[in-house]
Amino acid sequence: MARYIGPSCRLCRRAGEKLFLKGERCFTPKCAVERRRYPPGGGQSQRRRRTSDWGAQLREKQKTRQIYGVLERQFRGYFEKAQKSSEATGQVLLQFLERRLDNVVYRLDFAESRKQARQFVLHGHITVNGRKMNVSSYMVKPGEVIAWKQISQEKEFVKTLAAGVPRKSIPEWLSLNTETMLGKMLRLPEAGALESTFEPRMIVEFYSK
Repeated sequence: MARYIGPSCRLCRRAGEKLFLKGERCFTPKCAVERRRYPPGGGQSQRRRRTSDWGAQLREKQKTRQIYGVLERQFRGYFEKAQKSSEATGQVLLQFLERRLDNVVYRLDFAESRKQARQFVLHGHITVNGRKMNVSSYMVKPGEVIAWKQISQEKEFVKTLAAGVPRKSIPEWLSLNTETMLGKMLRLPEAGALESTFEPRMIVEFYSK
């Protein structure tokens, strides 16, 4: 499947805010958004045009896709499933995105970014309930245990990552044993427990037109 392979920082500058696509670098002075607070391609003198409601909704949808590293077809599929739910569509959509295995690996602090987490999953370093899982879009269920594959635990990059835990706070719907590096989904993420950097309502309005 095709994925964006260009500079990650370009996406942040286009969005006009940090999308935290490069892990620890986003918190340092090297962050492109901090150094160049203007969109790519126009220089400092470039002015942003006034955005229509539709344009703002499109930007919000694109930003969300880029944050989670999801392609349009898959993202639309999540929305259609969320729309069939009896709960608020936007919150269910966010729940689907948060339950993705690559995102859970990132949230558990196994990786510095979602992109890195996706690579770990695709390369077979992660297990779910003791079984290797190399599908980054796998929907983690409450009670399932996420861990490093036994042989991967001996690799230097895993030891380095484990030594730096915790780098960020673990969401309350997840738990992590920092000694054994075993993570677990305690329950489905609820609306109040989700740290949303985007506005789900705008995405719902975009697809509803």
